[in-house]
Amino acid sequence: MLRASLFLLFFLHAAFGLKICSFNVRSFGEAKRTRPEILDIIVEIMSRCDVMLLMEIKDNSNRMCPFLLEKLNSHSREKYSYVASERLGRKSYKEQYAFFYKPKLVSVKQTYQYPDLQPGDEDALSREPFVVWFYSPKTVAKEFVIIPLHTTPEMAVREIDELYDVYLNVRQRWTSENFIFMGDFNAGCGYVARKRWKNIRLRNQTEFVWLIDDKTDTTVKASTHCPYDRIVLRGDKLINAIVPNSARIFNFQSAFSMTEAQALAVSDHFPVEVQLRTARRSSTRARRYRHLVV
Repeated sequence: MLRASLFLLFFLHAAFGLKICSFNVRSFGEAKRTRPEILDIIVEIMSRCDVMLLMEIKDNSNRMCPFLLEKLNSHSREKYSYVASERLGRKSYKEQYAFFYKPKLVSVKQTYQYPDLQPGDEDALSREPFVVWFYSPKTVAKEFVIIPLHTTPEMAVREIDELYDVYLNVRQRWTSENFIFMGDFNAGCGYVARKRWKNIRLRNQTEFVWLIDDKTDTTVKASTHCPYDRIVLRGDKLINAIVPNSARIFNFQSAFSMTEAQALAVSDHFPVEVQLRTARRSSTRARRYRHLVV
């Protein structure tokens, strides 16, 4: 039943565009790998997307991503590939970023592990972005760079601001004008107070467009209402290629009729997503995303 309902979702979203998603899967390691009821939901969530950024992969054996790829490809009608970062973090605590994507729709032009060695501002990021440049021949914007970030909550303001320096660094290396910043920014509630936004360059410079606003709850718990997970765009061609109203959370708890406890066993975050148009339409409607800066 679940697979049948998702097939309908795949059919509907394919008509609109390339779906790009970001998901903090919350401490994805051996404990979750061995629980089929959790793993099956994670695979269902991932298979909705054409490009999926996963965060909080905790794996010191380098087995998790190949295992997940095998499960995903056995489930999906279209095959996936992946690229993953090294294990990132200070001291003994480490995580990985990983991008799972459909090679039929996109390919990886280049990858870049940001070194976080800016003079006078070294080691500003807890988990330095693993930057990926995608080529997407079937979308209006034929290429785009994704810069992921999972911040340390108490350092969210500094780390989100640091994304501007990452952006400048990547622009010096690559020729792309299209940038997507996404991930668990911890960008709300007590971690980024309203008065602190003026200190974040990615927010106060108008060429950056924030698609997930400050009122969107990206958390699973009914007791919280926090816009932690975000999607930010830079580049006119990319902005005009967005399918209107496609930037949203995916509430898997509701979609799969789960209790809160069951959903929290998967993650305490909902994925966020956006779609790029696959056929050229009038860009008049898409231009309204210019007014979504919050």
